[in-house]
Amino acid sequence: MQVLDQLITPNYAIYNGDSVEVIKGIENNSVHYSIFSPPFASLYTYSNSERDMGNCRSDDEFVAHFEYLVSEMLRITKPGRLLSFHCMNLPMSKQSYGQIGIRDFRGELIRLFVQHGWIYHSEVVIWKDPVTAMQRTKALGLLHKQLKKDAAMCRQGIPDYLVTMRKPGENPERVTNTNESFPVSVWQRYASPVWMDINPSNTLQRTSARENEDERHICPLQLEVIERAVRLWTNKSDIVFSPFMGIGSEGYVSVRMKRRFVGIELKQAYYHQARLNLETAVKSGEQTTMFDLDEVLQHDSPVES
Repeated sequence: MQVLDQLITPNYAIYNGDSVEVIKGIENNSVHYSIFSPPFASLYTYSNSERDMGNCRSDDEFVAHFEYLVSEMLRITKPGRLLSFHCMNLPMSKQSYGQIGIRDFRGELIRLFVQHGWIYHSEVVIWKDPVTAMQRTKALGLLHKQLKKDAAMCRQGIPDYLVTMRKPGENPERVTNTNESFPVSVWQRYASPVWMDINPSNTLQRTSARENEDERHICPLQLEVIERAVRLWTNKSDIVFSPFMGIGSEGYVSVRMKRRFVGIELKQAYYHQARLNLETAVKSGEQTTMFDLDEVLQHDSPVES
């Protein structure tokens, strides 16, 4: 694999490069859990690189690029273990689609994962405030004045989803939670199919990673969502993976919760911010156990000069 930069520590290994290439250096059946936000098929463009999946010229091009990663993540995941992706359905405009509506992007992703051997395990709806969405997007369907003009064009807001897939096979390392660490009251909240209590502003600071000329939007995953998923589906010292690391949200939470983390990020500005955020997680004092990532990573691949 060829990467622009990398940092391998006892707690995490992060790479600045194309996830489709870098993932080849990860061993078979070595990752316990993955969590990430996939590119939203050109709705959000994070960089001007031709390797950025958000820069695909068509939906078919995005699928052709992304499905290779889907099969590779199946290869590196341990049997019986899980992968979660954070997504939303996509609004359609007349300019792009010839009609106003909603595209079932969530369903397209689920079907793509199933097609490549994953089992559709579960999902949770993450509530979003429609007023905030209306103010940000000015979507016709959310405008109050549209009720008087033609209510047939009004619609509900578009929520986020955390969709979880499972690799077939018997899990060799059971994930165990005690009543003390996971009381019934907590499980009842986590088991709800709709999470109404996620704070949308509880994300890592990202202003230092913005580059106005080459992105339309940045939408970091809420830390509470990552924390719930990692707490529910991993043991301490498990390896958590993100092929779209961004500014390091998944790694930040994982390291603070005494998990190991492997992340890949294409955009250099985000990669450097992720390094700072992961350093902060280690220095927080909550990460007290040191681990070894050598059994997962192949170190014979050069860093480009």
